[in-house]
Amino acid sequence: MQKNNGLTMQGWKGHIVALFGGAILPLAFSPFNAYPIAVLSLILLFASWDNTTAKQAAWRGWLFGLGMFGVGVSWVYVAIHVFGHTSWFLAGMLTFLFVAILASYLALFGWLVKKLSSYTFSLFDIALLLPIAWFGFELFKAWFLSGFPWLELGVSQIEGPLAGWVPVIGVNAVSFLVALTASCLFILFKYKQPLWILPVVVIWAGGQGLQSVDWTQTAGEPIKTTIVQGNVPQDVKWSPEQLVSTLTLYQQLTEQHWDSQLVVWPENAVPAFYHQLKDFYIDPLINEAKQHNTDILLGLPVEDENGQDYYNSMMVAGQDEGFYHKRHLVPFGDYVPFAWLRGLIAFFDLPMSGFVPGPEQQSLLKASGQQVGISICYEDVFSLEVLDSLPQASILINATNNAWYGDSFAPHQHLQISRSRALETERPLVRATTNGISAFVDYKGRIQSQTAQFEQATLTADIQPRQGATPYVIAKRWPVFMLMLLMLLSWFYYHRKTDST
Repeated sequence: MQKNNGLTMQGWKGHIVALFGGAILPLAFSPFNAYPIAVLSLILLFASWDNTTAKQAAWRGWLFGLGMFGVGVSWVYVAIHVFGHTSWFLAGMLTFLFVAILASYLALFGWLVKKLSSYTFSLFDIALLLPIAWFGFELFKAWFLSGFPWLELGVSQIEGPLAGWVPVIGVNAVSFLVALTASCLFILFKYKQPLWILPVVVIWAGGQGLQSVDWTQTAGEPIKTTIVQGNVPQDVKWSPEQLVSTLTLYQQLTEQHWDSQLVVWPENAVPAFYHQLKDFYIDPLINEAKQHNTDILLGLPVEDENGQDYYNSMMVAGQDEGFYHKRHLVPFGDYVPFAWLRGLIAFFDLPMSGFVPGPEQQSLLKASGQQVGISICYEDVFSLEVLDSLPQASILINATNNAWYGDSFAPHQHLQISRSRALETERPLVRATTNGISAFVDYKGRIQSQTAQFEQATLTADIQPRQGATPYVIAKRWPVFMLMLLMLLSWFYYHRKTDST
């Protein structure tokens, strides 16, 4: 092994590099789409961890996370301050607390890496341990405290060559490939061993080649589909005075598209309970839809049979009828985790923030003759939960309300996440939002058409249902778990061998 070239970052310089590396990472995601930055960002992180103690690595991991989440999820401030009606100071403090907690996850993994490895990274530490650590960080972040799988590196890569791997191994495993690329390039820089460029070439060229492979097949005729984007302002959406206006708006926009086979409304487009509107609004709407051979998928709250609990739901109205109740709720948006928080500040007492989760096992809804896989808002960021509807579902539908985040990164990032679900499953996606960005996405994750933000709009396209299963739908994450195990065993072997010499 060649001698280390001294690529080290001692003292405050290493702290700055870690913070900078994290701060530039969101540039890899939408709306910037500079996907190679994800690799550069991880190289800076791994380099900042080299020649450090476990405590120093934890601190630099936290700084990297502070930059990553401080920039990447800055939209949390918008939700709390602008739409949660909380003072700028308190909103800033709550946002910082949220970011600091997320950053602590990476601090933990930085500490673990240095506890397991040596002060100066060996070649095998870099090649085997660091990519696994990043993969573990993303999995932990997506699980702990109900999960927050935002800014997963694989999502940023759907714009580039690695997109070909997404239907094969899934977004999380593509994150691992990004980390492995960063590790190989770090070895190249640190030890001047040019052969380490070969795994990078195989990974990226392989991804490019896989993009031309179709893993699923068309199923039946295209379905003419319309998305209705009402653009009802968030601050008046749940106002009783706004109800009639909102109901009339969605009905009138729908009536302009009775030639469509499927019409999709956003999450909670109907701001009143199903049982309150059934007789005078929903039943007449169903009858009219049947007359035109149209199915409507609409979002509304549904009261449970016990008369106390209520669900955030999507309903199919028309030739077929049924409900899907949201299973994975958003803390503080759909529900408040601790009841005692209500009343402390306005953000903890938002309208309709007492939903309960729907059953884990729910039958797929059928619309326009197709079984559809429905996710409501935040649910589509959880890859394995979307897979629950596959391979039966021939179309994916995401109904969401991004009005909470204004003109921030969030709507762009969320659309990119939704596109990754379409690519993982090779299913077309219909994405209906309250005020944008609504879109039609094809089975390769490419946007067919989309609406502008903050405008009342309808969008119509022909959606081609698909059948079959991608390798990721079939095997899920098991192949990459097996690879992780093999890499860990290899690392333990070489680490023990090195210690004994």
